[in-house]
Amino acid sequence: MSIRHMVRVRGEIAVAAAAVMVVTLAGCGGDGKSAEPRKSATAQPQGAASQKSAPSTSQSSEPTEVIATLNGQSGMALEINSVRRDPGGFLTVSGQLKNTGSQSYKDTVAWRGIELKGTGESVAGATLVDKAGKKRYYVLRDTESRCLCTTGVSSVDAGQVIPFFAQFPAPPSSTSEVEFSLPTFATATVKISG
Repeated sequence: MSIRHMVRVRGEIAVAAAAVMVVTLAGCGGDGKSAEPRKSATAQPQGAASQKSAPSTSQSSEPTEVIATLNGQSGMALEINSVRRDPGGFLTVSGQLKNTGSQSYKDTVAWRGIELKGTGESVAGATLVDKAGKKRYYVLRDTESRCLCTTGVSSVDAGQVIPFFAQFPAPPSSTSEVEFSLPTFATATVKISG
């Protein structure tokens, strides 16, 4: 198989995987019974952003709850919207990368992680820590070592918002919260739902 053919096949697989993730994430919007946003019974964690009625580029008209905001370098912020257990023993962290600064952010190399260098632009450096279970979890990978996470982020322009997700092995069901981190961002303790 030629290199050119392998690259084309990988590109087609990446596009298909992205389409499946978009459809899957779009289907997680709720039960359709209410247009009201879901509110947590507890107060927002320190550093969480307040909801504003500003226009959004999101396809959904339902406001997204922010359960944690991690501040990074040069005006970068990572808002976490959900930390959910999925069928099959996975845990998916979803949110948005935002550049609140006035210049394009190009230092995304650290986000890739160190366990498998050279696997492309991604957020595979994200980790979860179960302090009670004393375990660290890394982003899952497919059979060709591609991360099950956001890929293709080489820079984030000023004001740009990029959807973020990373999938991990799920901690034991007795674990109700984990510590999430991504290189160059602060660390946050987040509650697991589902």
